[in-house]
Amino acid sequence: MNKCDYSPSISIVTPTLKRPDHVKALLENLSKQSYLPVELILVDGAPVEVKSTEEVVNEMIVGLPFNVNYIRHGGGTAIQRNVGLEEVEGDLVAFIDDDIRLEPDFFAKIVSVYAEDQDKVIGGIAGYITNQYLDINKSFHWRVYRRLKLFKTYEPGKYDYETGYPINRYLQPPHDGIREIDFMGTNCGVWRREVIDRGLRFADFFVGYGVLEDAHFALRARKQWVLLECGSAHCIHLHAKSAREDARLVARKTAENYRYVFMDIVPKRSWKQEFRFWRVQFFDLGRFFVYALIHPTKNNWLTLLGKFEGILHAISMKPTQIRSIK
Repeated sequence: MNKCDYSPSISIVTPTLKRPDHVKALLENLSKQSYLPVELILVDGAPVEVKSTEEVVNEMIVGLPFNVNYIRHGGGTAIQRNVGLEEVEGDLVAFIDDDIRLEPDFFAKIVSVYAEDQDKVIGGIAGYITNQYLDINKSFHWRVYRRLKLFKTYEPGKYDYETGYPINRYLQPPHDGIREIDFMGTNCGVWRREVIDRGLRFADFFVGYGVLEDAHFALRARKQWVLLECGSAHCIHLHAKSAREDARLVARKTAENYRYVFMDIVPKRSWKQEFRFWRVQFFDLGRFFVYALIHPTKNNWLTLLGKFEGILHAISMKPTQIRSIK
């Protein structure tokens, strides 16, 4: 097949919750793509009596250059995306969050990379969020991580299988190339349909507020597929305030969810791997404690409490629990 003849259809899956203004802006943004999607599957987690997002969709749907499949379903972003995946019709499946804004050539850039993949080994391609670059030399806790040698790798987008931690993809400076990664987020990634058709879904463990569900999804895919970052496929993240935000809960998830992913992705771990994992957890607990002492706000103390609760629960997690909730 000539790559010039490659014109896959694209389905977009977007979970949302009580953010009608962001949904409106997203619909406008997607309409400006030089390579248009065929559909947006919008999964609204708001209670049925909250109709603001539905009203936005109904107002705009007639003038959109793609179909909108509006679904109401709660359970958190991971569960909502699973619901959306059951409805996709496209050759490629994009996860685009409602507070992401794509450059007009975003999908065109992604499709051009897939067009080069004659052997169909690429399972997913992530874009690059230009306003999320994190200079490791200017990040205090990442400088400390590196100085203490807490991780075995510091390559952005790689999963440290020896410690159980994904290395922040945005430690990678902006670039226009293609590079291989171990995991990708669900805010601006495009997946080959075959990955979905083979049964890959988000684990039910991530019901409610999601932390690391995207890395877990990608790491499972990575066992069979190549994952890439396309540095020239640009977008920005508006970092809209989530209706689910809860400092205590989020901090708890940074222990429980990281433990779940490590146990599932690396089921046979040495004592050194276990030591490295818990060393980072307790280091972060101490870091949160010091920060709360210096900045004694309610949220900072709740963060410390949540981290402590999460570590206690993570310690008690058993391999049988991991298997039972896949």
